[in-house]
Amino acid sequence: MANFSIEPNPLVPVKVRYEHEHVLVVEKPARLVTIPGKGHDRNSLLNGLFALRGNELQNLGKGRDFGVLHRLDRETSGLLLVATSAGAYDGLRAQFEERKVRKFYIAIAADSPRQDSGVIRRPIAEYRASHAHKEMKLAKISPSGNPAVTAYRVISRSAAASLLECRAVTGKLHQLRVHLQSIGCPIFGDDVYAPPAVAAAAPRLMLHAHRLAFQHPLTGEQVDVSWPLPREMRSVAKRLNLDLADLDAASKKTGS
Repeated sequence: MANFSIEPNPLVPVKVRYEHEHVLVVEKPARLVTIPGKGHDRNSLLNGLFALRGNELQNLGKGRDFGVLHRLDRETSGLLLVATSAGAYDGLRAQFEERKVRKFYIAIAADSPRQDSGVIRRPIAEYRASHAHKEMKLAKISPSGNPAVTAYRVISRSAAASLLECRAVTGKLHQLRVHLQSIGCPIFGDDVYAPPAVAAAAPRLMLHAHRLAFQHPLTGEQVDVSWPLPREMRSVAKRLNLDLADLDAASKKTGS
């Protein structure tokens, strides 16, 4: 077996939703960490990716994050963009820095915004604190923080909840969770930023990165990939009387 920096683990399933010339878009299920870390040294998504494409990812090296271009929180499900060559990685990294990669999320939030659509521009600062008996990196709205921008639109409303599509224009730690909480719409299942009753009302964080749109770094093709709402989130949405018809229609248009 090749001497890899990341231990391949074929038991971590990797579902590929798009594959073309050194670019992958893969699914990350909820409760799966993106990269290895303390307590997750061999059961991350990257371990599964190494079992699938280890030689190419190893050649990219740690300096290029073994091809992983962005991350999702452990409890968040959704699409991740991965490069398998240096040229593809560098081209996509430039698009991220220029904010040309469009990342769209579906969130099920308590209450609903006053407007049907809007943009949240509130700076976010990172800090370390103890949570659930362990120290972790958290985020908060702070004048001393870095600029953070989230666009949103309301897909459906009910008496106690809203189904939102959010675009993370910037990519700060826990950005959508902190921004939505700051306008009075914490995400169901968020045991860090939501009130206890909202956190306990869902089996996991109700946040799903459902769509990625970008330009292929080698061919110039416009790529638009989507992943329908997972069963857990559909169940919670229906329980909260949220209509999924418009969301399902939009997913069909983007090829999911």
